Amino acid sequence: MQIDRSHLPVVMKSNLPAWLWEKLSERFGEEKALALAESLNTPASLDLRVNSMKANRDDVAAALAQAPIIAEPTPYSSTCLRVKKKPSIQNLPLFKDGTIEVQDEGSQLLAQLVGARRGEMVADFCAGAGGKTLALGATMRNTGRLYAFDISEKRLAKLKPRLARSGLSNVHPVVIAHEKDAKIKRLAGKLDRVLVDAPCSGLGTLRRNPDVKWRQTVEGVAELNVKQSSILASASRMVKAGGRLVYATCSILDEENEAIVQAFLAEHADFTLVPASKVLAEQKIELEMGDYLKLYPHIHQTDGFFAAILERNK
Repeated sequence: MQIDRSHLPVVMKSNLPAWLWEKLSERFGEEKALALAESLNTPASLDLRVNSMKANRDDVAAALAQAPIIAEPTPYSSTCLRVKKKPSIQNLPLFKDGTIEVQDEGSQLLAQLVGARRGEMVADFCAGAGGKTLALGATMRNTGRLYAFDISEKRLAKLKPRLARSGLSNVHPVVIAHEKDAKIKRLAGKLDRVLVDAPCSGLGTLRRNPDVKWRQTVEGVAELNVKQSSILASASRMVKAGGRLVYATCSILDEENEAIVQAFLAEHADFTLVPASKVLAEQKIELEMGDYLKLYPHIHQTDGFFAAILERNK
C-alpha cells in the first residue's frame, strides 16, 4: 500500500529530525527547505576524480566505457566523472593503478579553491583518509611539500595505500596529538596554503550517510562549533603573509559555516575574506557564488559543502 505523502505534516515529509527541519525552513523557507530535504533523502551518484598526474578525463571516460561503465564529465570540476549506476570499481585496473579515486565533485572543488601551486608548502590540516590531500598533491604536480595532518593514526593509515597508488611523493602524513601540537607550532608562518576541512555534523552528506541525521543533535553541533573555532585558529598560525587559508565543512548549517568564519575574522584582523566568486574565476570554474562557496545537492548535484577563502595580509 502506497502512502500519500502529500497529506503528511511537513516535518514528516522532510524525513528529517524536527530540530534540523526547523533550522532549514527558518533559513530557506518551507519550499526551498523541502527541495533540499528531498535531495538529501535521495541516494547520491558515484563521483570519480581523475588523477591528472596519470591521465586526462576524456581518456579515462573512454577506458571506463570499455568496462562498460558510463561516466560523464561533471559541470564544475575539470577532474570529475559521474557514474550513474554504482558499479564496483575496486577491481578496475584504473583504480588499482591510482588513475581514479572515488571523490564527490564538491570535495574536488574544495581542493581546487586552495589553489596550490608547484613548489609551495601546503597543509591539509584535517586530512582524514586523504581524498583532498591526493587532489592537492596532483594540483602541485608532485612538487613542493604537502603535509597531511590528522589526530587519528587509523585514518591516516588509510591514506598510505592510496598514496602509493597515486604516484605522489611530495606528501608527508603526520599524526598530531591535537590542533595545538608542537609539530604545528614549528611551522608557524611558513606555509603558502592551508586547507581546514573541519570536523563537522556531516549533514551535507546525508545522501551517502542517511543515519547521520538521527545521530546528530543541537548539543552535538554546539560542541563541534567550539572545536571548529579552535582548529581554524590553530591552523591559521601556519599561514605566511600573503598565504591562503581555506575553511571548509560538509555541513549545511550556518553555525558551522559563516558563523565560525565571521567570529574568526573578528578576532584575527590580519586575515581578509576573499570572495569565492573571485577564486572560482581564477580557477576557471563556472559557478555562480558570492562571498562563500555553498553547494547543495538539489542545485549542484554534489553533497552539501561550504568553504570560505581567507588570506593573511601581506
